[in-house]
Amino acid sequence: MVDFLPQRIVCLTEETTEWLYMLGQEARIVGISGYTVRPRRARNEKPKVSAFLSARIDKILALKPDCVFGFSDLQADIAALLIRAGVQVTVFNQRSVDEIFSMLYQVAAMVGQAEQGLQRLQHMRSQLDAIQTTAAAFKRRPKVYFEEWDEPHISAIRWVSELIGVAGGDDCFPELARMPMGKDRIIASGQAIIERAPDIIIGSLCGKKFRPENAMARVGWQDVPAVRHQQVFEIKSADILQPGPAALTDGVTQLHHIFQRWEATYA
Repeated sequence: MVDFLPQRIVCLTEETTEWLYMLGQEARIVGISGYTVRPRRARNEKPKVSAFLSARIDKILALKPDCVFGFSDLQADIAALLIRAGVQVTVFNQRSVDEIFSMLYQVAAMVGQAEQGLQRLQHMRSQLDAIQTTAAAFKRRPKVYFEEWDEPHISAIRWVSELIGVAGGDDCFPELARMPMGKDRIIASGQAIIERAPDIIIGSLCGKKFRPENAMARVGWQDVPAVRHQQVFEIKSADILQPGPAALTDGVTQLHHIFQRWEATYA
């Protein structure tokens, strides 16, 4: 093990934890987010030191990390506290599929696994290309409303919107997907969703379960094609809203299977 590589890493979000496990570098991890579910074993093996918007700074400092990995401006306050305490912090801000690939490569390189990381990323990219090739044969692409939150309605973040496209669908709110902040992807009213007439509705909520039956019971939604044909589904947030390996593998695969079934029946 090379001495100058970080030996003790705290991961404030799930994607870096999953990636380090995939690279066989889990021994470097000394603390994880309490929201981590991928891989499942990490919850049993690693101390939980943070939520998403908050962290146990004292607990992190006690672990004496060489590096802390975080995600986005939403963890800027946590990062600032750790930096002031003398901790090396790397915060990634990936919002697109390409940026996810870039982040994963950077993490692999930081732990001395650039070659392995590149091989794994090339395999993920080839899987995305294969899905996109299959989807190109669809007779018709479904219009998809992806709900990241229900009250208020928040539509898909950029990497999800892009993966919808790869999987064979068209995001109903592509103009909002360009907005990095959730508050900027709020849909003014349910009527705006009704007017876009999605063929498929997919919900994925962080912190609570999306219930298709409740979405289908919303007032005025009975004539929306997705509701009329009962094409309303949940994809767990850990599989699609984590900007890392999960979204590029399990998340996009679930999207593609939903779209394939719709295309075979309704296109």
